Amino acid sequence: MTQAAPQIPLPVPQPESDFYWEKCKAHELWLRRCVKSGQAYFYPRDICPFPGCFCRDTDWVQSSGRGTLHTFAIVHRGPTPAFRDKVPYIAAVVTLEEGPQIPTWLVGIEFAEGEIRPDSVQCGMAVEVVFEDIDDNISLPMFRPA
Repeated sequence: MTQAAPQIPLPVPQPESDFYWEKCKAHELWLRRCVKSGQAYFYPRDICPFPGCFCRDTDWVQSSGRGTLHTFAIVHRGPTPAFRDKVPYIAAVVTLEEGPQIPTWLVGIEFAEGEIRPDSVQCGMAVEVVFEDIDDNISLPMFRPA
């Protein structure tokens, strides 16, 4: 059996993130980038988060959607009722090729009898973005082994 993404409370797009969610709906992953330093960052916001900068000179850059698995946790006990029916699932942090780290779900991992196969996931493995269309407004970026 392959792990499916959990159905969770959905994010609410805000003016700062409308572009991000529009691109996710088109199955594209976009990041904000500080024009001054050239560094990309996540989550999308208009002010550069890097110490000593905090400028508003930012733009958007398309991500390759490739990265490496930085860390993960296999969740067997969901924190809220919306998550409890979806266990087990894998919460993860992915380091994108462009530099930012993004919290996400790792999907496409083989489970056997509700347990992860020890050889199917490890920190440092290559991953790629996939999108799950939740409704007419939201597509969530998740990652699977590349």
